[in-house]
Amino acid sequence: METIVAFLILIGFLIWFHELGHFLMAKLFGVKVEVFSIGFGPALISKKFGDTTYQLASIPLGGYVKLYGEEENLDDPQAFSSKPPWQKIVIALGGPLFNIILTVFLLALVFSIGVEVPKYMKEPPVVGYVEENSWAQKAGIKPGDKIVQIGNVKVQRWEDIRRAFIESALGSKGKLIVVVERSGKTLTLSANPPKLETGQESLGINPPIPPVIGNVFEELPAIGPSPAHQVGLKPGDRILKVNGTPVNSWYEAVQLIRKSQGEPIKLTIEREGKIIEKEIIPAIHPKTKHPVLGIAPKIETVKEAHPFGESIKLALERTWELVVLTFKVLGGLITGGISFKTLGGPIAIAQFAGQAAQSGLVPYLSSMAFISLQLGIFNLLPLPVLDGGLILLFLIEMVRRKPLPDKFKEYWQRIGFALIISLMVFVVINDILRLIGR
Repeated sequence: METIVAFLILIGFLIWFHELGHFLMAKLFGVKVEVFSIGFGPALISKKFGDTTYQLASIPLGGYVKLYGEEENLDDPQAFSSKPPWQKIVIALGGPLFNIILTVFLLALVFSIGVEVPKYMKEPPVVGYVEENSWAQKAGIKPGDKIVQIGNVKVQRWEDIRRAFIESALGSKGKLIVVVERSGKTLTLSANPPKLETGQESLGINPPIPPVIGNVFEELPAIGPSPAHQVGLKPGDRILKVNGTPVNSWYEAVQLIRKSQGEPIKLTIEREGKIIEKEIIPAIHPKTKHPVLGIAPKIETVKEAHPFGESIKLALERTWELVVLTFKVLGGLITGGISFKTLGGPIAIAQFAGQAAQSGLVPYLSSMAFISLQLGIFNLLPLPVLDGGLILLFLIEMVRRKPLPDKFKEYWQRIGFALIISLMVFVVINDILRLIGR
């Protein structure tokens, strides 16, 4: 229920703000707005103020502003059809523009409130552990390496790593170059770019997190009571050995636990200066099939809060980074560098919103900012029905210096509806397959 409520609040607010952009731009140019609707289908609640009917409709996955003279040519100064193409373009731009403005505002708010981030994210990217059979191992990266450059992107902190890999991998036409510092020497390593399809290939580089337990879960979803809680593991316990093998990092412990394949494990731990032996039988995760104990590492966090003026600057920078990254991902989808299986629909968005809401206000606002930006960019694509498709038509009219034939517009709309419905069906199927683990 919490996930559904979080999703409805998030998507409802984003749609309202998007349509508000169209509404205000229409009013700016004296266009009469007949309907302002959040959602599609039959109206659940409606009220008319002035010339406009405001309504909440039964299907909350969208919304619209119905403009007077939008579907027919009328010789009326209040009609949308009577306005010059440049004004129509500004009205169509209003929705996506407001989504982008909202993104900046929400991110500025997040930066002002302050974000709890792992301390290591702000530190130089010195590799603590390299996973077996991972992309990093194939590239020749080793524990102790300090990553200084990925492709053409300079890396200064751990928080730069993921973005640098995505940007560089999408733009790479051959081997992906990684520059590291090892024992005082600068080395240039290379390998085929990592596959960016979700879950297909792990980068395999991890920060140096000590093998100290930060949390012991009582229950595990789809599993039940956690093995760690049942045998009495506690936060603060330091794992010294797994089945007699010494470990120096959290990820070494994880890999040894996975190798157990569900067989009983002997853990040697240090608790308040005492050495304790624990035998534990892992549970098998139903989706990943990996042995799990129900523990999480102890990770130090730092809170970063900024004055609002500085937060605006940071928000603008982050928004621009996300815009560039989004278009790179779109390019990857077109060229085949990224699988269409990574696309998410309403179910994925609902899960994303629900998880963010459970994590607190700041993650929820961050997720809202991210989805708002995606909504704005998606609507700018030059596809029929979308705002970008309308803008394309109006640009053609500016060049022709006369309206396009009604028959052409009708077919344009039909193609648009077919494309959008097909895309919606595809992403929903993707969501369902992801839910059932396929």
